[in-house]
Amino acid sequence: MTESATARTTSAGPTTETAPLGDLRWARGYTDPSWVRRYTAAGREISPTRRVWRGRASARELPTEPHDLDGLEISAPDGSTHKLPEVFAAAQTDAVLVMHRGSLVYERYLHGTEPHTPHFNASAAKSYAGLTAAMLAHEGLLDRTALTSHYVPELAGTAFGGARIEDLLHMGTQMSYAGRPFDKAIEAQRYFAVVAPQLRPYGYSGPTSIREHLATARATGDPGTGFRYENGNVEALAEVMRRITGTTTSALLGELIWSHLGAEEDAYYTLDGEGVEAASGGFSATARDVARLGEMLRRGGAVGERQIVPEALASTIVTGVPDGYPRRVRFPAAPPNSPATLSYHDLWWILNDPYESFMASGIHGQRLFVSPRLELVVVHFGSQVVSPAVPPAPLVQTFLRIGTQLAGLS
Repeated sequence: MTESATARTTSAGPTTETAPLGDLRWARGYTDPSWVRRYTAAGREISPTRRVWRGRASARELPTEPHDLDGLEISAPDGSTHKLPEVFAAAQTDAVLVMHRGSLVYERYLHGTEPHTPHFNASAAKSYAGLTAAMLAHEGLLDRTALTSHYVPELAGTAFGGARIEDLLHMGTQMSYAGRPFDKAIEAQRYFAVVAPQLRPYGYSGPTSIREHLATARATGDPGTGFRYENGNVEALAEVMRRITGTTTSALLGELIWSHLGAEEDAYYTLDGEGVEAASGGFSATARDVARLGEMLRRGGAVGERQIVPEALASTIVTGVPDGYPRRVRFPAAPPNSPATLSYHDLWWILNDPYESFMASGIHGQRLFVSPRLELVVVHFGSQVVSPAVPPAPLVQTFLRIGTQLAGLS
């Protein structure tokens, strides 16, 4: 299904890759933190969802060892310094949780968010999908060198069907949708319109399901020749995993990972009109349970004495970028002229710092930050607006400052 001319011309602004995000019909709500918060904290109230089961076991206790970090000073990129609460105010923080050496040392909830409140993880969910796919490949159920169309024949002829699984895991496809020039910001908003009818502008006549959306993607270059951060890679990968396992994305994540963490709450995915999970960004969970996920990875894939994720996978997230893929890529939220400082592997961001840090990251300030050498896990949930007029808060710098302080390195 292709988008009509009406749908293609709903944007009044330019649609080239260098175009600014200036069309308020497609940026609807992104400049209002209260509007953003409505969607980050209340997904079950506004969209159909499917739970990711926490399992039958009792919740695994989080040891506590409180530290007063509010007086910590953070240096921003512009040279200014700010106390921790000021950084979190600028980030429109809803929840932040810090674990050090396996203990909960700092936890704050704001704007009505509570410890039991599942919060939108946005694109941090991409990393969870990448971890699930890596586990299937480790078990021999998924061939990373196979074409996507081998598993999903309906995607033959699309940009994703002609790409290898490895290309999907490293954002290695080059594509455009419905014949229009690719613009990352606009395509992200159009994806939201696919999965969430309430976000569609008046007169929208484009795809109404993820599968329809993927079918409009056409290759504009050979896969594996560049890096393009795009939701479709993850949605195609999720469809592959559903075909291999014969189960839903929610059930698969629950079976392989979530039910083994000792989680306190069920997580959930939002669903499109066909009842398919929005795997690239529709996941919600509590801060404490996401911290349990991060702590499991910090400990090499183990929860207590039980190995949940193979150690070979957990220990190579920061070192496993395969040959042929860029070792340095630009973070999506960074200014266009910023230096490329991050690597990307199996849908995880790698900081290339001295502490082997890696991160799952999503729009509006969603972060799961894991730093094995600092023995640190940080979860941050936010509702920060997306606007050129509002610079992003220095969250990564803040996490590293917290980690070095707790480790006695600063």
